[in-house]
Amino acid sequence: MFSSQETPRVFGTQPNQNFPDALLEGLTKRLKGFPPEDWAKVVIYVNTRRMQRRLSQLFLSGPARLLPKINLITDIAHEPTLTDLPMPVSTLERRLEITQLVRGLLSRVDGLAPRSASFDLANSLTALMDEMQGEGIAPSVLKNLDVSDVSGHWERTLQFINIVQDYFESGAIPDTEARQRACVLALAKSWKLSPPNKPIILAGSTGSRGTTFQLMLAISKLPQGAIVLPGFDFDMPSNVWDRLNDPSTGEDHPQFRFSHLLESLKINAMQVERWIDSTTMSSARNKLISLAMRPAPATHHWQREGPSLKNLSDATREITWLEAPDQRTEAMAISLRLREAAETGQTAAVITPDRNLTRRISSILASWNITPDDSAGIPLSLTAPGRFFLHVLELAKSQITSEELLILLKHPLTHSGGDRGQHLLNTRELELHLRQNGPAFLSPKSLLDWSGDTGLHKNWVTWLISCIFTNWPKATQPMNTWLDQHCTLAKRLSSGPNET
Repeated sequence: MFSSQETPRVFGTQPNQNFPDALLEGLTKRLKGFPPEDWAKVVIYVNTRRMQRRLSQLFLSGPARLLPKINLITDIAHEPTLTDLPMPVSTLERRLEITQLVRGLLSRVDGLAPRSASFDLANSLTALMDEMQGEGIAPSVLKNLDVSDVSGHWERTLQFINIVQDYFESGAIPDTEARQRACVLALAKSWKLSPPNKPIILAGSTGSRGTTFQLMLAISKLPQGAIVLPGFDFDMPSNVWDRLNDPSTGEDHPQFRFSHLLESLKINAMQVERWIDSTTMSSARNKLISLAMRPAPATHHWQREGPSLKNLSDATREITWLEAPDQRTEAMAISLRLREAAETGQTAAVITPDRNLTRRISSILASWNITPDDSAGIPLSLTAPGRFFLHVLELAKSQITSEELLILLKHPLTHSGGDRGQHLLNTRELELHLRQNGPAFLSPKSLLDWSGDTGLHKNWVTWLISCIFTNWPKATQPMNTWLDQHCTLAKRLSSGPNET
């Protein structure tokens, strides 16, 4: 499939190319004239399940042919034969273990942090561990850093790092990141001893994670291996590429990761081949964006090269600069354009790191019965069951407010069994009473007084009192005890007073 060469094999696609489509086009071109069974010999590594699904859809859309094997990079961590390390523990289990260690540290050392911060500290420490294991950095490296100017703060930080020292030892059950790195290094070693002759391609990764970076180095050096970089800037001059090697000035540039990769492979940007040759792409726009994104020390190139740019009208065609006074207006403007795209059969995408903005857009689109495909997914806490369980958890507090109770009672999963209509009527009457007469904090007596002697709502109020004034465990309990209590109460609230 690939001709032999002495240097690592690196390809790139242009920034404005559809990467999955371009990858398939390049494969089709290179396998033209080869036996049909050669398609099945190709192995492709991608870094997201979304990319994996998209490539599979493209291959299945035709024409009829044998399919390549499309693997997820992170699945390498679950290969049982690559290393003697046991299978990784779940992220939740490791986070709970570290939470206990953090609590122990906070109880021994005064002034580090409040006990209420133990979960947040454990989450941060778990993320740091993942990054250290992915980059192959031991805690001893951090301990030897010269940070005399912030020594007091650094000493407190090291106290947290020291409590997870055992997780970096060779005998510890590994995290997913630790086993992933061990498996990748073992795979690279086996390839070096016995290089496979089948085509192996790693596509769509920038190498931002250390383990993936090592895999890219290994694959690019195989006889039939190649890496395909997304959004590679073919218009940036070589002298600007050289500036990116300085982390102090180039690290913020979008091409910095590629520069670091090429430096590690001992090749330059001019040796990166185009994966496909396309004359339909806007070369004028690529050149404009390349010039606009020059690193800070090279921004004087704007005045020198800017006047020589051609076809600026073509480069900026269909680009709109929108200044919105607030996020609501911004979300509405974007939603209107997405609605137009849906009505006219166009494909549209919103790219933003702002999850609040995407949730606003999704909410507006939902009012028009348009359901967008959110690649980031919906957090469990924002789904209907997730919100319901969080509302139920509020009942564990010593006092529950009228507002919190009404939110729970109005949730669609509360009393979702039979006779929900009567439940909503009772909730409405209770809301009117609480807003007019209070109290702010509820008690069994206040609810019984509202029910009155007639017993009109007696069965419903009795069920309500049994739910919201449950005796939660006061002392430290095993996690299973808390989960059982939580799930039992959620089930009782969901079933209603007449269900068993």
